[in-house]
Amino acid sequence: MGMRGVLVYAVFAVFIDPCRGTLTNCNEVRKVFQLKEIGPVKSVPETPRTGSDLQVCLSKNLTCCTKKMEERYQVAARRDIQNLLQTTSSSLKFLISRNVAAFQETVESLVHQAENHTHAVLLHTYRDLAGPAAAPLGEFFTDVGLFVLGSELSLEEASQRFFDALFPLVYERLVEPDLSRMSLSYSECVRASCRDLGPYGGAPGRLAALISRASMPGRVFLQALHLGVEVINTTDHIQLSRECRRGLLRMSYCPHCQGLTTSKPCMGYCLNVVRGCLASLAEVDAHWREFVRSLETLSTRMHGAQDLEQVLLEVHGLVRDAVAHAQRNTPRLSAQVRRVCGDPVRQQPEQVSSGQHGSVGRDSIPLKGAVRNADDTLSNRRKEFLSSLRLHRAFYGGLADQLCVSDLAPGDGTACWNGAGVASYTLRVVGNGIKAQAENPEVKVKEADPVISQVIDKLKHINQLLQGKSIPKLGTLDQIETGSGDGYSGDCDDEDGCWGSGNGAAERRRIETMLTPGNTNNHRYHHPQSKGFDQMNSGTRGTQSVPLVLVSICAFALLSG
Repeated sequence: MGMRGVLVYAVFAVFIDPCRGTLTNCNEVRKVFQLKEIGPVKSVPETPRTGSDLQVCLSKNLTCCTKKMEERYQVAARRDIQNLLQTTSSSLKFLISRNVAAFQETVESLVHQAENHTHAVLLHTYRDLAGPAAAPLGEFFTDVGLFVLGSELSLEEASQRFFDALFPLVYERLVEPDLSRMSLSYSECVRASCRDLGPYGGAPGRLAALISRASMPGRVFLQALHLGVEVINTTDHIQLSRECRRGLLRMSYCPHCQGLTTSKPCMGYCLNVVRGCLASLAEVDAHWREFVRSLETLSTRMHGAQDLEQVLLEVHGLVRDAVAHAQRNTPRLSAQVRRVCGDPVRQQPEQVSSGQHGSVGRDSIPLKGAVRNADDTLSNRRKEFLSSLRLHRAFYGGLADQLCVSDLAPGDGTACWNGAGVASYTLRVVGNGIKAQAENPEVKVKEADPVISQVIDKLKHINQLLQGKSIPKLGTLDQIETGSGDGYSGDCDDEDGCWGSGNGAAERRRIETMLTPGNTNNHRYHHPQSKGFDQMNSGTRGTQSVPLVLVSICAFALLSG
């Protein structure tokens, strides 16, 4: 007999009368009851009593438990298992949450770098234009950052607003450079005419389409991580059935009623109880494994046109070429603006001195991109994260066993509690999952937890998105990203430098009918899963469960087509 066995025997000898096989006092029970803050110590009897009023902790011998204590013990057993669940999942939840924050920080740094780079190129190529263009440029990249991180704003509209605001500056400094500064009212007329005149060809729509296509995988990736945290939070707070609560009480605290406050359940007994309680969580296992695999698959596809970092750092070239396109069409634009707005109206002297249109601000300050570590890229962050996440891919499949092995049951073969007394456990040990519990001798499981079933449905849905599988009325993620099937083509055959020739008004009207008015200029950041995934809780919503962002991407594809 090991040292631990000797100690258990000594406890029995002190508190249990070996001649009568019954307790002699309840001092140790009272001490542990108070130490664990299970309830008021006055509810523990001074001496053992008959347990005729007990419902779970039944015994032929005298007991230190009352019905009220039994109720308190059941609450404590439920609290203990939920604390264990939260402790066990804490490292996984922290891993995902920390990387969500890290990805967001990297995206914000990348967007800031792209903005600075674009401004630096304008400063080098069109110095007089760069200073006044800083404000609309900053607003555009703010919208880009919000969009990449999950906002449902219209990137097409953001792009068009930027080029609209740029047009008066292009007109007075490049198209009509001999004119003095335009009046505010004339400048506003020029700005308002931009969409009809199309000075940049198809640049606004093309810029929005390129960023949208590159952002889509990252948006889905972040959306999936938010769902991962939601899954863990839900399983941490699983609702335990009445059968489970009684089983946990019998396993963890019924031995206290007999004075066995230091005993632990036999391993087989523990596995049966905990596997029965967490049977629904075991059903998450296959879908969680697929979730991890799907994240890895999506990550390998984020290159080329779907590499957000590469696309954002090339925005400067597109903006520069768009301005050059307008400059090449100076005669046409000059005539069209005069036809729409009349002859230029010059600014009054006091307005000129106010600096409303002066080259004030960033063009006088040497501009530097955000200092970033060469290894601190989105690609490297994803690789490091997925390498760590892979270690947790079997988390739900082995959760019940981990709780018993690590925390609940003894691991050295010493005397253990089998549900009735200190002896070996001889009943059959069942496997994991709902079906396996049909033969569970300790906890009866009738059906899967409906809340966990909803979480599984959400995992199935995000796994489809991550894998690029077809979603009704939207096609696959691949089609959304490349624009195939909706008339969009990534090919470029425009003779004026891939800018197109129309102003896109008809396509904009088509998009406006697809987007709800409330979403057009909504810049609020949100957690993507709170939209599309929560809608899956109702079985009658059908395609409403598809996140609105996908509709937006299709709309951008139509525009660029």
